[in-house]
Amino acid sequence: MSIVRGVHHVAYRCKNAKQTVEWYKKYLDMDFILAIAEDEVPSTKEPDPYMHIFLDLGGGNILAFFELPTKDEMLSPADANTPAWTQHLALKVESMETMMQVKARMEADGIEVLGPVDHTLFQSIYFRDPSGHRLELAVDTTTPAMSKALDEVKWEMLEEWDRTKKAPQHARWMHDGSGQPR
Repeated sequence: MSIVRGVHHVAYRCKNAKQTVEWYKKYLDMDFILAIAEDEVPSTKEPDPYMHIFLDLGGGNILAFFELPTKDEMLSPADANTPAWTQHLALKVESMETMMQVKARMEADGIEVLGPVDHTLFQSIYFRDPSGHRLELAVDTTTPAMSKALDEVKWEMLEEWDRTKKAPQHARWMHDGSGQPR
């Protein structure tokens, strides 16, 4: 059993703390729950003023951001060697209706939204926040049979990937259009 008991918080850098709080409230209905501002980094003692904001993700989870006014402008939330689609935060929503309402509200305000994308196990949409962080809203569509089939092959898939660095075909049903384990 894991010693970890959940996510305390996930933290990212943002371009503007106030704009970030307002955006997450408007589009994802996240409550602003805490602000911490210091002139010195507690862990490193580096003299560096910052604003650290905390938003309620639900379920006892917190999404946090740092605004760092003395640092060079934030050019990208990901490193240059990582594709832009890779690093993202996926957030669970209860229904397709909720997800599509968020999509419509964002698109009405000119925010580019990709999807919905059918991942067989879930449906999702993708978009970026004002700082450029890639976010995903996901609705679970997994059946018990799907979960069981994937659980049965996970180690074989990982071992094959580790040897070959080619996509194993153990769960091809997820992408062949059938959506059903064989």
